[in-house]
Amino acid sequence: MTQRFTDPEQLADAIIDKVGRRIVLGLPLGLGKANHVANALFARAMADPSVHLHIFTALTLEPPKPKSALEAAFLGPVIERTLGGYPALAYAEVQRRDALPSNIQVDEFFFQAGTRLGVESAQRSYISANYTHAAGYLLDRGVNVVAQLVAREGERFSLSCNTDITLDLLAARKAGKADFVLVGQVNDQLPFMPGDGDLSTEVFSHILDGPQFPLFAPPKEPISDTQYAIGFHAAGLIPDGGTIQMGIGSISDAVAQGLIVRHRDPAGFRDTVQRLGAASPHAEPFEIGLYAATEMFVDCLLDLWKAGVLKREVDGAVLHGGFFLGPRAFYAALRDMPAADRAKFQMQAISAINELYGDEDAKRAARVDARFINTAMMVTLLGAVVSDGLEDGRIVSGVGGQYNFVAQAFALEGARSVITLDAVRGEGRKATSNILWSYAHGTIPRHLRDMVVTEYGVADLRGRTDRDVIISLLKVTDSRFQAELLDKAKAAGKVERGYVLPEACRRNTPERISDAIAPARKAGLAPLLPFGSDFDPLEESLLPTLGRLKAAQAEPAQLARLVLRGFKGATGDAPALKRLGLDRPRGPTEWLTRLAVRGALRG
Repeated sequence: MTQRFTDPEQLADAIIDKVGRRIVLGLPLGLGKANHVANALFARAMADPSVHLHIFTALTLEPPKPKSALEAAFLGPVIERTLGGYPALAYAEVQRRDALPSNIQVDEFFFQAGTRLGVESAQRSYISANYTHAAGYLLDRGVNVVAQLVAREGERFSLSCNTDITLDLLAARKAGKADFVLVGQVNDQLPFMPGDGDLSTEVFSHILDGPQFPLFAPPKEPISDTQYAIGFHAAGLIPDGGTIQMGIGSISDAVAQGLIVRHRDPAGFRDTVQRLGAASPHAEPFEIGLYAATEMFVDCLLDLWKAGVLKREVDGAVLHGGFFLGPRAFYAALRDMPAADRAKFQMQAISAINELYGDEDAKRAARVDARFINTAMMVTLLGAVVSDGLEDGRIVSGVGGQYNFVAQAFALEGARSVITLDAVRGEGRKATSNILWSYAHGTIPRHLRDMVVTEYGVADLRGRTDRDVIISLLKVTDSRFQAELLDKAKAAGKVERGYVLPEACRRNTPERISDAIAPARKAGLAPLLPFGSDFDPLEESLLPTLGRLKAAQAEPAQLARLVLRGFKGATGDAPALKRLGLDRPRGPTEWLTRLAVRGALRG
């Protein structure tokens, strides 16, 4: 019989009574963690060394940490609005200090990007895993407790945001291959998602009904000119009637906005792509529409459905997904939509989404003309993709499902893997190319190279010779780095000594991209935040100013020009300066920052 609790501490005692003092706790990736259950068990293990707690999870969500006083002044109120009230996971704070006691172990197969780079214990306990293998690794470790956030509807409970691994674990338990208790923590802000994750009460051994808390909702980030260029290029690669997969982030938002512009204003879409110096294979509106088979159900996919782009149905659904995470407006939209509409978004086991095995014929029939769009950090000139780690061995994020989708792109007829990345990271003198000759770490090997998209265009690498792969990638590389990279390719004998890049490809500069996107900005086709904003009007108006200031900080001369410009008197600065805490500067650093901000406000 399912036991019900309102007190997490009492629940923790009941779990220990049930499974003993050795707890192997599986927590879903991202949003679906039962925070109060995890924290109560963690507190027991911290207080009692005889309790051994082994946590297996991924994507431990934490609010962003501002990197400067100005960033803190700007982001602080935004973070409080969007993430205030979210209960911190206690193990994360102790782990970040490398202070976990010997009776507690935390293993993750995916990090929130960059948050564990300096945490040695986390780096040591990272597990490099494809998303679809994580459930098997949990079973190997003898998982005996799975604790998950759930939605409720009467006496039924929905796995809602995280059907991904839990459904695979439940299938193993039903087959007699696992023995664990499923603990649900009810959160009424979660939408009740119908389908495979709709479970009866008796599936759960324990239910925690309280305390309620706001869901983790990362703020939406503005889309840069570079990201819009990538998005419009990628949007032209997706045929009508096809299938789409993509993840979270500004590039995915840019792809979605590009698809909406293509659907509503084909002429405007073609004009923007032509200004970027390319031609799209597909620029037609969507008559049949797209279907999404995506591990992550991101909020911009809901916007594609509202725009009439995501409308091709498979088994009554326009989307099959494994987990979701997004802004609070996204959760509210799912929660408030009519049940018949919500049923078009079906959450499934990650094995059903990320693999073809199991009902393979039906999956092949559904996933026609698939485009699997994923983001990378770097790409080598021979086509290897770096998405999860650094060459010194430290992990930035994780493999997740990227390999799964690249493999599907080669296994499905008509499918393509589309890797997107900014051609450059950093500003000014600190700028470095994200397209490299070689790198001592890889996520996707070169023999699975397919399509790579930067702001400068599309490099089609599938089935090409090494020589042609190198030249294709050089054509979408920032021109500041082309000559050095080409020299390395020639020195290795991969490109003939006399080869010269075409003149048109030697004008790959950020300024050209900004000029190309400017008309789309002016026409309203490329708004800063196309899918809603977590910023108030004043904050949103400050985003371009802060972007200019950030760019200037990489160039001392440019920063000095902003400071000098800031000496000139102007009206209208007061609200912005007050919002940034610079209305009454204290000390020389704040005075200089105030002047630089005033200079950036001039444009």
